[in-house]
Amino acid sequence: MRAAAALPGEGVSGRIAPASGEVNPIGPIEAFLAAALDQLRARTADTPYGGAEFGMECALKPVTEPVAEAARAAARALAAIEAPLLTLARTLEDILDDEAAELDGSQRSRIEGALRGLDRRARMTLPGWRSMLAALEEAGAEPDPDFVDWLSAETAFGRIHDVALRRHWIDPTVPLEAAVIVPAHGVLVTSATLSDPLQDDPFDLARLRTGSARLIEPPRTLKVDSPFDYAANSRVIVVNDLMKDDPRQTAAAMRELFLAAGGGGLGLFTAIRRLKAVYERLGPDLARAGLPLYAQHVDPLEVGALVDMFRVEENACLLGTDAVRDGVDVPGRSLRVLAFDRVPWPRPDLLHKARRERLGGKGYDDAIARARMAQAFGRLIRRADDKGVFLMLDAAAPTRLFASLPPGTEVQRLGLADAVEQVRDFLGD
Repeated sequence: MRAAAALPGEGVSGRIAPASGEVNPIGPIEAFLAAALDQLRARTADTPYGGAEFGMECALKPVTEPVAEAARAAARALAAIEAPLLTLARTLEDILDDEAAELDGSQRSRIEGALRGLDRRARMTLPGWRSMLAALEEAGAEPDPDFVDWLSAETAFGRIHDVALRRHWIDPTVPLEAAVIVPAHGVLVTSATLSDPLQDDPFDLARLRTGSARLIEPPRTLKVDSPFDYAANSRVIVVNDLMKDDPRQTAAAMRELFLAAGGGGLGLFTAIRRLKAVYERLGPDLARAGLPLYAQHVDPLEVGALVDMFRVEENACLLGTDAVRDGVDVPGRSLRVLAFDRVPWPRPDLLHKARRERLGGKGYDDAIARARMAQAFGRLIRRADDKGVFLMLDAAAPTRLFASLPPGTEVQRLGLADAVEQVRDFLGD
């Protein structure tokens, strides 16, 4: 417990990134995070995403000397936490063995529960953190080809609230294969967006993204047609006369589309900042029409609760980001209009760039955007009698991205006035 005092404590963001005043880290790990933040600020000062409003990230190498020095002290502090945890774990394991005949069920359960927690911390988390810090010592070494390491800072309300050293697998199917696929007798992977119609083999990307491409025996694939009549029950429209960088135009477009449908509108955004800007303009107009408006990242409720209210109130509207796009099940009239503010391209952060280089370049970006659009379209038609309109408020949306939508859907490119009229005619009943 004494050694664990070296871990960052309550109020850490105020000590390493104060709004004003002197940086005052407590302990070696907070000191490392403060040095990492200095490197972040120096590397991102002249970039479009520099500064506290958008958050920051930068490559780990080359490491500044203050970061390298603080990393050594942080690694020693982590080792000092790890050693007594391992000793305690071994002692508990000995008790389970030596006193097997005397322990009753509740005592055994308590010890086994403690061991699971100790294993997670002392044999997984702490060694992982130390290996990340050890990578900083190898200043001249080539980066590990299996991982991408970087520094990041996250913001809220214009202030930095989290600073981190991050490491991710470039190909996350490597640990998936070791932990799930290899020990299993068989694995079934199912999704509405596994196949990609623009590839020579529609399951090529799915094999890469599930790790099955490395298996000795190739996976068997099956694609099942949908039972729904998308041609009769859905419309797909690209609104081609809006300036996508103007939140006033986006808000006006969503207002008119949601009013034309009488509610039941879901607005999807690729950035929280744009969602909030549209919400401020959209809310009063919908309220005057008697249509409730909810918004992720604005209302102090978790996504599940917002979706539940949206589902129950047939004429409500909801604004959200990717968590809403991928996790909504709203059958019936409660969801009848879905509007993207712009094409959901993947954010070009350091992790995505490393994966794109490994998994197919620009075609990888296209495949992700197509899958996200197909996932969103699937929110509209959840049963045979559902009707819905899918709209993209981005005139620059390439036609090739709509190839992932179900057969029978026809993409129309219309001005906003014509799109509003078609929504009213199609959903007016």
